[in-house]
Amino acid sequence: MFLRRITATFPSSIRCFSSNGGHDLTAAIAELNKEMESVFGETPPTDLSGSVNLSAAPEPQLIPRGTDENEQRLTHISRTGEAQMVDVSSKGISKRVAIAGCKVLLGSKKVFDLVSENQVAKGDVLSVAKIAGISGAKQTSNLIPLCHNISLTHVRVDLTLNEKAFSVEIEGEAASTGKTGVEMEALTAVTIAGLTVYDMCKAASKDIEITDVRLLHKSGGKSGSWSRKQ
Repeated sequence: MFLRRITATFPSSIRCFSSNGGHDLTAAIAELNKEMESVFGETPPTDLSGSVNLSAAPEPQLIPRGTDENEQRLTHISRTGEAQMVDVSSKGISKRVAIAGCKVLLGSKKVFDLVSENQVAKGDVLSVAKIAGISGAKQTSNLIPLCHNISLTHVRVDLTLNEKAFSVEIEGEAASTGKTGVEMEALTAVTIAGLTVYDMCKAASKDIEITDVRLLHKSGGKSGSWSRKQ
């Protein structure tokens, strides 16, 4: 490959080698070096005989994937790149708990007062959002296609008004005893609750934001306990 590139780039010099075998070889090499230096900015390396070393560089070696048993990878992606539902049949049964949170920024004191005084036209925002969050957690496997349909033993959704930030702070907890975690159930609970707050207040303001949807804590399973650093 490299020889073909040299031939295409320096046709006059190659013809000098092919048609004038008795010509001064040293002068031809010097001419070729000058032409290559003008293109690459430096004289090409030579071997001990003074000839241009046109040997190809060694090809990079590919390291096969998956050789490290501890290699982290996306479990919902197969080794052929296809989406898959994880087989949890070999996992041990343990108590699983996950806590998630999010915030709904109401955008103004006016909307905040409507919620806190229960004056929103659609009704009691906090109570409806709480029930919606609990129901959402139980529907997680229907909403997220590769989630397992698990038996929840407990779902908690708490909504707290923050007067300083004119916001609703939401925390959700899901629990189960089984072979897979409940992080998605907790995250779905707070997300659905936040969307419900938005839906019930959107007539009063278009500045509402749902932010900071995130996992706060999980326990159980092979990876053990984890908590987000404050």
